Amino acid sequence: YHLLCNLSFVDICFTSTTVPKMLTNIQTQSHTITYEDCITQVYFFVLFAGLDDFLLTVMAYDRFVAICHPLHYTVIMNPWLCALLVLASWIMCILNSLLQSLMMLRLSFCTDLEIPHFICELNQITQLACSDTFLNNMVMYFVTVLLGGGPLAGILYSYSKIVASIRGMSSAQGKHKAFSTCASHLSVVSLFYCTSLGVYLSSAVTHSSQSSAVASVMYTVVTPMLNPIIYRMKT
Repeated sequence: YHLLCNLSFVDICFTSTTVPKMLTNIQTQSHTITYEDCITQVYFFVLFAGLDDFLLTVMAYDRFVAICHPLHYTVIMNPWLCALLVLASWIMCILNSLLQSLMMLRLSFCTDLEIPHFICELNQITQLACSDTFLNNMVMYFVTVLLGGGPLAGILYSYSKIVASIRGMSSAQGKHKAFSTCASHLSVVSLFYCTSLGVYLSSAVTHSSQSSAVASVMYTVVTPMLNPIIYRMKT
């Protein structure tokens, strides 16, 4: 529940980064944003998107310990370790979002720009720069592979061990109980990664800003909205 509370808080902050501005634009029909506000939105968007990813990885480790080492669960997943894992996630994501924002500040932009998106998304803004973006792209892709691929690898490893442990159980009731323990988390992880991958695959295949924006709504609005519903049904 300590991890779940943090995930809920991050989801609220994540949607608060994009939805209020989007609703204001729809209401006022004024689709403008200042340079300072755009940089600020990029910072918090990268921060809370990364925190979502890291917290889901920590929760995968929590499920791994609960199913594969049930007798040692309270010893391993003590409050101090939970707090330390959450703190480490916050520190890494804050440093990453700060790095990405500072890298954006070094770019030069024209006076008036049209962003083909409903939010200031890092990749979209970088592509609109008038100056050389090679270093920005290299840093962005390297960090994406490191901080995106690392947590995904951790989740996949945890669930490979969980599946192996469940298959080794003799009773059907024990297998069902073990699977139901991580069903909510598995649903949220699948939703998060499928929608996130869908955004970049749709933009890469169709090259359409409209389809990319529609896909972005899924992981910026729909996924955080469904997370509490999924966990509430389980609870």
